[in-house]
Amino acid sequence: MISEMVLVRMDDAALHGDLVVSAPSRAVVLFVHGNGSSRHSTRNRTVAAQLRTAGYGTLLLDLLNEREERHDALNAEHRFDIPLLTHRLVGAIDWLAEQPETRGAPVVLFGADTGSAAALTAAAERPDRVLTVVSRDGRPDLAGDALERVRVPVLLVVGGQDHEVLRLNQEAARRLRTPHSLHVVPEATHLFEDPRALAQVAGAARRWCDERLRAAREELETHGQ
Repeated sequence: MISEMVLVRMDDAALHGDLVVSAPSRAVVLFVHGNGSSRHSTRNRTVAAQLRTAGYGTLLLDLLNEREERHDALNAEHRFDIPLLTHRLVGAIDWLAEQPETRGAPVVLFGADTGSAAALTAAAERPDRVLTVVSRDGRPDLAGDALERVRVPVLLVVGGQDHEVLRLNQEAARRLRTPHSLHVVPEATHLFEDPRALAQVAGAARRWCDERLRAAREELETHGQ
């Protein structure tokens, strides 16, 4: 297993990330935080650890550099800048395709809060490299017209007690033109503070990704015959 801090360089920033991959990884899950969080998010790290036990690689990446994070902490400007977050995320997807440890591995985008909108928009721009999108209590509505352009399967996981975000996810789901599922964790709030609720998120994400990998493999075998 390879575990290292990485620096993802792109045209407008150099972004810090934590990459953990086994050889070979079934897929690499790229975590897309939002709304003032970072790659150090306890919730994302908990889910990432559980996915690694199922054979998935993980990349937890800060989509803002240190200067932008300080600015965002004061005025919350960048966390809602979906075009900026999407641009950075697409750069990270392309970066994974160039690394020896991750080249050829399918990419799963795991978005939280506003990061979900960036994940969906990036998936619309890189349909050949993204296997699926998983959203945890996200804001898919902020993806706008990109929702209709997404071609990969989408799993929306929402806390049952987060009523407004649940409504927004239900509306976004109706706009998707691709296979999707809305998974509601009944007693969970927006932050999924109960470890048992977070375990349900990890379990739902793992099962969903397992199914997507199996479907992709079967499709490849069918077309290869």
